[in-house]
Amino acid sequence: MYFIIVHLMAAIVLLLWAVRMVRTAVERAYSAQLKRTLAHAERSALSAATVGTGMAVALQSSTAVAALASSFASGGLLAGSTGLALMLGAYFGSALVASVLSFDLTLLTAPLIILGGTLFLRANDRQMKQLGRMILGVAFVLLSLEMVSEATAPWRDSEVLAMAIDYLRGDPWTGFFVAAIITWLSYSSVASVLVIITFGTAGVIPFEVAAALVLGANLGGTLIAFGMTRGADVRARRIALGALLFRGGAAIVCLIVIEILQVHTLGLPGNVGQQASLFHSAFNFAVMILGLPLVGPASRLLERFVGESAADETADLARLRRPALATASHGNVDAALASATRELLRMSEMVEVMLQPAMEILRGGDKTAIRRVKALEPEVDRANASIKLFLSQLDWDKMDEGQVSRASDLSTFAIGLEQAGDIIARQLLRVADQLSERHLTFSPQGWEELQDLHVRVLGNLQLALNVLVSEDIESARQLVAEKDAIGVLERSSMNQHFARLRKGDPNSFETSELHLQTVRSLRHINSLLCGVAYSILSEQGELLGSKLARSPGQ
Repeated sequence: MYFIIVHLMAAIVLLLWAVRMVRTAVERAYSAQLKRTLAHAERSALSAATVGTGMAVALQSSTAVAALASSFASGGLLAGSTGLALMLGAYFGSALVASVLSFDLTLLTAPLIILGGTLFLRANDRQMKQLGRMILGVAFVLLSLEMVSEATAPWRDSEVLAMAIDYLRGDPWTGFFVAAIITWLSYSSVASVLVIITFGTAGVIPFEVAAALVLGANLGGTLIAFGMTRGADVRARRIALGALLFRGGAAIVCLIVIEILQVHTLGLPGNVGQQASLFHSAFNFAVMILGLPLVGPASRLLERFVGESAADETADLARLRRPALATASHGNVDAALASATRELLRMSEMVEVMLQPAMEILRGGDKTAIRRVKALEPEVDRANASIKLFLSQLDWDKMDEGQVSRASDLSTFAIGLEQAGDIIARQLLRVADQLSERHLTFSPQGWEELQDLHVRVLGNLQLALNVLVSEDIESARQLVAEKDAIGVLERSSMNQHFARLRKGDPNSFETSELHLQTVRSLRHINSLLCGVAYSILSEQGELLGSKLARSPGQ
């Protein structure tokens, strides 16, 4: 029995790790693309749900989608109703993932390990490596499910298990809450549901017990997102609470109905595992379809009853204003540079908080966001001054070449972040003031172009921080490529803007200068962020001396 339990625990741990492995691979390889996709969720509740479903399938996790949605909502990039629709779609997407992975795909395990391992070990491209990591993760999911099935085989004729199943038949609420707690602790509803389905396929549990466990796992999945946003911005908390009320409430109501009607089977085809899989997908699909028409009213109710206190805002600002420089580390150059890097990360977080709500400020003049931007701008200036002073007090004569280069990079990036903060606080807020004073709005096409550009710059801020901390060559090359891509987007936006002017679009005429100024500001911010990549690539000999073509005489 001891070895059976150890075997089962090992299989479940492998499953949790494999699901996480797939998610992190997708996030590392396609983070910018995912964020740009998320920016298009505002079109309608149905499109938001579709985006949520697709992202959950790609990430194999509704929790990862919840994290992205919380980040966007905190920055004012995602309306409450859109975020709720997105989460309902994400829950359905994670149910589809669990259903697909529950099929007997053991024949694919070995080929996937060979393909994924080859890509991860041999590929030179960063995205191909992450693709290999993702394929390996899927293979390990299939392997772990096979291990679960093998570990539960000796239990099928166990008298102890039969007694436990009889108890759960008479008290489905115990199984419901146990499944919810285990899912919450494991941080993965996909993994929990896959284990339940595997138990059903192995004949360990009957359908009515599997249904109660599946419903509990659905409640636990919503508790993960709710707990994750506990200390976040109020807009993120509203979305998580709304998702909990929709999906968690539906799970409780569904279990009550099953218990009242004494449901032992729903007439679904296949074995218990297949029935549990179909039930899980059908439940989440029904929650999504019935919930989409209600996301608007629910969002308005949440805005009314879940408000942001002044203490929350003060606490957030106080956390960002807490310096990270350690003056005692001056004697140790490496420790001093690490301290300066931590302060740069704090500084970049402030700039990110300023940049995230820029589109919301331009659209409606979000007073809370404007207040935060104005409060943080002098803090960014002070952080820049502190970093430069801190680095200047180091004994540069005793530093080796690598330390001198690192200190210069940190100082240069600090200056770039300070200038980016100035652009946000002065140029973009000035555009917002003019839009508000003159009661102007950008054309729908122009607004979509600006949103695309803004999301891409936000993604590049995260990539720049990764380059700063890791000094990874591939990430630095990707950041430089992103700078070129932003230049292409800028030119495309300007060309389309002038095309709208030629067609006589009144919105484009009235907002022409403001649109161009916003595009230039975002492009300038991106250029400042990308500066960190050039010094790293230059040190490694990865940059050409000049972009100029040779003259005919050469």
